[in-house]
Amino acid sequence: MEITKLLLNLSLVVIFAVWTVRGTTTKYYTYEEDAPGTFIGNLSMDLKIDLSEDPHSSFRFMQEGNASLIRMRKSDGLLTVGERIDRESLCSSFTQCLITADVVVFSKEKFHLIHVEIHVRDINDHAPVFPRDETRLEISENAALDARFPIELATDLDVGNNYIQSYQIFNSSHFGIEVGTGEDGKKFAQLVLAQKLDRELEESYTLQVIAVDGGSPPKSGSVTVRVKVLDSNDNSPQFEHDAIRVELHEDAPVGFLLLRVQAFDLDHGVNGDVRYDFAEGESNEIKSTFDVDPVSGAVVLKSSVDFETRTFYDLHIRAYDLGANSVPSTCTVTVDIVDVNDNAPEVTIKPMASRSGDMAYITEAAAVESFVALVSAADRDSGANGYVRVSLHGHAHFKLQQAYGDNLMIVTTSVLDREKIPEYNLTVIAEDLGSPPFKTFSQYTIRVSDENDNAPSFSKPVFEISVMENKAPGSYVASLVARDPDEGANGKVTYKLLENEVDGVPASSFLTVDPASGTIYTMKSLDYEDVKQIEVAIQATDGGSPPLSSTALVKVRVVDENDNAPFFVHPMFINGSANISLPSNAPAGYVALKLEGRDNDDAMNAELSYTIIEDDAFLFAVNENTGEMALKHNLALGLGETLHVRVAVSDHGRTPLVHKASIRFVVSDAMPIEEQVLVVLESSQKQNKPKFDVSFIIIGLLGAACAVLLVAIVVVALSRWNFRRNVSSISKISRQNIRQTQLPTHSIDSTDSSSLSGGSVTVTEQISSSRDESSFSYEDEQSRDSDSKIFRPLLTKGQFEPASVWQGDRYTLHSSEIGSVDQTSIKDSGKGDSDSNDSDSDSGQARQKIANTGQQGASSSLYPGPMDGAGVYRTREVPIHTPRSYMGNNAYTVAYRTLGYGRHPAAANQGQSFRGYSCNTVFNQTKDYPHAPVFYRMATQSSFYNHHQVHRQLDKQATSPREPITDITSIPVASF
Repeated sequence: MEITKLLLNLSLVVIFAVWTVRGTTTKYYTYEEDAPGTFIGNLSMDLKIDLSEDPHSSFRFMQEGNASLIRMRKSDGLLTVGERIDRESLCSSFTQCLITADVVVFSKEKFHLIHVEIHVRDINDHAPVFPRDETRLEISENAALDARFPIELATDLDVGNNYIQSYQIFNSSHFGIEVGTGEDGKKFAQLVLAQKLDRELEESYTLQVIAVDGGSPPKSGSVTVRVKVLDSNDNSPQFEHDAIRVELHEDAPVGFLLLRVQAFDLDHGVNGDVRYDFAEGESNEIKSTFDVDPVSGAVVLKSSVDFETRTFYDLHIRAYDLGANSVPSTCTVTVDIVDVNDNAPEVTIKPMASRSGDMAYITEAAAVESFVALVSAADRDSGANGYVRVSLHGHAHFKLQQAYGDNLMIVTTSVLDREKIPEYNLTVIAEDLGSPPFKTFSQYTIRVSDENDNAPSFSKPVFEISVMENKAPGSYVASLVARDPDEGANGKVTYKLLENEVDGVPASSFLTVDPASGTIYTMKSLDYEDVKQIEVAIQATDGGSPPLSSTALVKVRVVDENDNAPFFVHPMFINGSANISLPSNAPAGYVALKLEGRDNDDAMNAELSYTIIEDDAFLFAVNENTGEMALKHNLALGLGETLHVRVAVSDHGRTPLVHKASIRFVVSDAMPIEEQVLVVLESSQKQNKPKFDVSFIIIGLLGAACAVLLVAIVVVALSRWNFRRNVSSISKISRQNIRQTQLPTHSIDSTDSSSLSGGSVTVTEQISSSRDESSFSYEDEQSRDSDSKIFRPLLTKGQFEPASVWQGDRYTLHSSEIGSVDQTSIKDSGKGDSDSNDSDSDSGQARQKIANTGQQGASSSLYPGPMDGAGVYRTREVPIHTPRSYMGNNAYTVAYRTLGYGRHPAAANQGQSFRGYSCNTVFNQTKDYPHAPVFYRMATQSSFYNHHQVHRQLDKQATSPREPITDITSIPVASF
């Protein structure tokens, strides 16, 4: 038997495996209750995976939920039973029992998804069972032949052929049994009356009903049925239909009327009064879901139903009368639940490798179309309401591909690179076809796991570093950094000095590198005289498997330090002294000795200079560069006499080192050599010349520049202090003439002012003063603020008279010649004193402005003052063209008119008059009329002047044509 099962199992596996390789679904079969370790199948063999081509191939479960029931060998995918399987506890009463598993196969740098279905076959290990061992029935003696009476159903935990197949009855001559099949496919039994009953003959019957399954061998269960025969009741209620089928939408509300059942009884009185109820033995689930009205027979919904939980209900309703010994009749009502689109699709995403439920991981080394995650979309509704369409959004590097059944899988569409995109956020959208449709959005994150695909890299292949010699061992030299974009151990870099030789000595004896930081240190004190450059290779290696590395060449140049003093090599000195013969008749310029020195240092540290530090006879001179010692004078010493000279040789290091020695010249009778006679001895004097350092010159120049700057600052400060003191003195002298004024408190609309144009404000004022006064005064507002001061200049006798002009933040004095007054108008545009911008070159334009001022006097706020024959007012309008953006809304510009003296010949032709006063233009000065000063005054006043009014009236009667008549009113044309 066991051999037969095994052969059947293997044959089925091969058939289905060959057929499903293309669909990545493999089906296997096993029986319940098989012993652990029982062979089920081998994935590598069934899927034709050649493990020799890729020894790194591996098999693993995506989910470990069924790992205890089914075990799989990682190397080749061998499937065996993990522990004893009980189909009834695993799948309950479902006919088909499956153990499903998703297996990820990694082969040839690509991930594959294999869906494994293991069908658990049932064995007949359970017998049929009735709910009770004994049941009772009451049947009227006048019951009709072939009347049917239901009995309680037996159950069997097995399925298929191992379930109940038949019912048998024993010990009965009056009853038979009939077997039917319900909507759920299960068998049920009914007693059938085969012979008429007679209570007087026999009051009761005891029957034995047996349920038998189809197993091999078969198993059975029995129940005892006790039938009690009742006395006759002429008529029993009869239903119109023994079986009724109705539909009920699952969203029907509680209390919904399904139908009304109706039974008829021909009797009268209580024997014909019919009542309705559920048949005996009806399940509690049906009684809690539906309700039957006992009088009307109305079947109503008692609690909500769900199509996804149960698709139909069989209600057994009985009708009985209220008479004695009533024999009820039964009607079966089948309620079919109709599905509505009340469930949104459910999306389940199972990652290939996951550490959390909402995130999947995939290595960046995965090939194109590698499996990432399994997407399952299900809708509990049916029909179009349960059909789901799934789409993937978020990035083009992933797509959906059919896996098996209604399941899809997310696969890669291109090679991934964690260093560029470490994480992807995708959205899975599932939509059913209901009306209206339901949509489900599922956010899902795919994180790319790192592979050691990047070697550490240095910023450049060759590093050139300089280090001073004589540094202590362990001194810092440089730090090298190699960067690895990988993460974790794959990006952790360690450093190593590759061994090589420098002048036959291992490089590691000179330098070492910290393996963690890449910092290079000296192993010993470096000596430039021994080694001038060290070349070593530094290798950076990551911690991946296998590790990757890169190398950089480091050239360490040892910088010379002036650590070696020079010394003489010629002549030969013994104990710092040498004897040299000197001819007695040596002439001036004779080279007595050439000093030669040496320094083991390099460059400037090895450049030597020679000097004489002691020469009592002042007889010798030395060339500091060549070391040639020559006589400055003819030698006039006798034989045997000696000359003592001390010489020194020094290098040109930052801190020069000096070596000194003594030379004793002994006068001898040797003849001088002509080649040793020097003609030029100017270099011998260099040793007495002072040496200047350029740095001292630069420091001196900087000090001088700072001194000049300090003097300039002091001069400017003193000049400003003197200026303020002069202004203060003038203010004290003029304070006696201060007069309080007020500006008008009203504003004049632009339509009433003819002096406002182009965004500028013009206000004119008449000024008169005495020619005998040579000082000036000013008017001060009550606040005594500098912004509220208005100067009123007084007349002088000079041809050029001063005028006080406000320039934004200060008052300045201007002089104007009378002869040119009529040809020039003063404009301040706020842009400087340019002639082209601030002056009118055409006197005709000036006269036109004066005429306009006289003509518009009726609508202007200006009051020209009284006019008579004693004097003439020479009015001058000074327009101020100041951009509104400069003035703002808190200030306005005020200009004033000038006052002329004497009577002009044109006075007979007066201009237009206003209220008896005439306004004439100002003509050029002539010899017939005296000089009359003209004053220009303008100011930008702050906004608080809008609430003040200034009226200044100087009423004087002119006694002569030269005496001015003063009647002045100053009112701003417009306020802001």
